[in-house]
Amino acid sequence: MSRQYVIRKLLIMIPSLLGISVVLFSLLALAPGDPFDELATNPAVPPEVRAALRAKFGLDDPVWMRYWHWLTALMQGDWGFSFVSRMDVSTLIMQRLPVTLVVIGASQILAIAVAIPVGVLAATRPYSLFDQIANTFAFIGFSLPTFFTGLVLILIFSIQLDWLPFVYRADISATGWEFYWEHIKQSIMPVAVLGLFQGAALVRFVRSSVLDVIRLDYVTTARSKGIGERKVITRHVVRNALIPVVTLVALQMPIVFSGAVVTEQIFRVPGIGSLLITSMLSNDTPVVMGVTFVSACLVVIFNLIADILYGWLDPRIAYR
Repeated sequence: MSRQYVIRKLLIMIPSLLGISVVLFSLLALAPGDPFDELATNPAVPPEVRAALRAKFGLDDPVWMRYWHWLTALMQGDWGFSFVSRMDVSTLIMQRLPVTLVVIGASQILAIAVAIPVGVLAATRPYSLFDQIANTFAFIGFSLPTFFTGLVLILIFSIQLDWLPFVYRADISATGWEFYWEHIKQSIMPVAVLGLFQGAALVRFVRSSVLDVIRLDYVTTARSKGIGERKVITRHVVRNALIPVVTLVALQMPIVFSGAVVTEQIFRVPGIGSLLITSMLSNDTPVVMGVTFVSACLVVIFNLIADILYGWLDPRIAYR
């Protein structure tokens, strides 16, 4: 893989992110609601004060001018100011983003760790009892919405068994290993909800991809050379079968983020998903714009990582 290919992909990201920011900003600017609605109904705030605040934040300017001011400020590291929290948007997002990244990252690792071995074993034993059980659980897993499975886990492991906390607490007073153990305990259910939902869909896709590759001529040739079945599967089949799986994982990142929003609401996880919902309910437009743009950036970055992984999985892919 050449350095020029990576640089070219990074340059392609710039117009993509610009286009995304234009669409997001235009939709939010044209949406009904005003972040200063509360001030307008508050008799203690004089009209001239409201007018001065609107002029300061440029809320009466044309949409294109407001977007230009937002973009130039963003390039200088200024993400805007939250009208509700009375603090910088960048500070709010950086307080919540690590929690969301940990939950999403752990859930994706869980999904891949479950999907690849189960999907490969199901494909190497098609229509066996294991294959039928794996398919059944996969159908159940991606048919049930995350809010339903989250509530079921809360009922079982929090209310009935009292093993895990169902409310995520950021202010844990413990220290040492107990501090990390408490964080792990309260992260198990959110990670399991997202990871098993994505893993169920990936199991079916891994199985289908392995079945397509395992019938190819070069796999038959490898077997005819006396190579063991396990080496044939791990070295020749799985590596090539993972290429479309990487594509699916990258394309599903928007679904993962939307699922994280719901999951964070269920378990009260203080991530950017819960911040987005709170900001939308309070018409805090700068925060909504910042959170949605950060989510879009993360999706684009994950797609770039998927493109780079293609070259590692299959060196025959030409990067021109």
